[in-house]
Amino acid sequence: MTLEDLRVFVAACEAGSLSAVARAAGCTQPAVAQHLARLERELASPLLERTSRGVVVTPAGRILYEAASTSLGALALALREIERERRGEAGRLAIATGGTTVRHVMSEAVTELRRRHPEVALHFEPANSTPQCMDLLTRRAADLAFVTIGEEAAGFEQRAALELALVLLVRADHAFASRRRLRIRDLVGIRWIALSQSTLSQRLTAPRFAEQGVTLFPALRVDDHDTAHVFIELGLGQAIMPCLHAAHFAPGGRVRAIPIADLPPVQVGWAARSFRLLPPVAHEFMTLVSQAAGAWHIRGVRVLAESFRGKPGAARITPTPT
Repeated sequence: MTLEDLRVFVAACEAGSLSAVARAAGCTQPAVAQHLARLERELASPLLERTSRGVVVTPAGRILYEAASTSLGALALALREIERERRGEAGRLAIATGGTTVRHVMSEAVTELRRRHPEVALHFEPANSTPQCMDLLTRRAADLAFVTIGEEAAGFEQRAALELALVLLVRADHAFASRRRLRIRDLVGIRWIALSQSTLSQRLTAPRFAEQGVTLFPALRVDDHDTAHVFIELGLGQAIMPCLHAAHFAPGGRVRAIPIADLPPVQVGWAARSFRLLPPVAHEFMTLVSQAAGAWHIRGVRVLAESFRGKPGAARITPTPT
């Protein structure tokens, strides 16, 4: 079993096609098959099943893939850091997240990081859901992802940063606008504006709706909370969202955010293959996000990250007014 055998195997699992791996590697399909055959002989177990549409991972292959993918990802991070140190470069940091999160969660941290390290190349890889973020990590298109915490992801580490209460965002002239709080049963019959795909936060709160016998049917589906806010102002419906996002919409006076008392808060934070192997600038950025959150004083937002408790005299960031 060689390192190249494992690289080819991981690539085949992710591509689902030996020919695609061969094209990407600039070699022949038989050469790819030889790497896989060597692994299967050594392990005495089939790892991939050949079908007319490509290859499918077997149960044994899934076990090997999770271990190999994690190890290769960590190795790639380590090699990149060694190269960065050798060249004396500040490096590059790629973060998987959505545009709404960048605006409402990270803007102060980005500004401060650019002030401290203007030489660092900071990239944001667009993703509107936790599964999309994890996919970017899997494909090594991102070093770090900002996700909803709640489901274990094999081969990745997670670190909660914030706990966010959930609220219903309504137009200022809606019947709920004067309410101090709502309960799940109050939401029956609302014109629900849902995200375009099932988000992890929705899956985490679904059991509470099921307990109450409440089913919400979407009147509209959108890609992000910013778009939902626009449609709410137009009177097209109401949306359930984290209080942090709602706090950025409410000051204009055209919408109101009402806490949903019996919905549990959601935790959001970071995911990576290995936090220990991330470059120092990644840890600094995570700390800056937590420091900024500690200065928001937004009702329903709780800072969880240990890094915020941090070091004496750590710089604080002036928050953007909400």
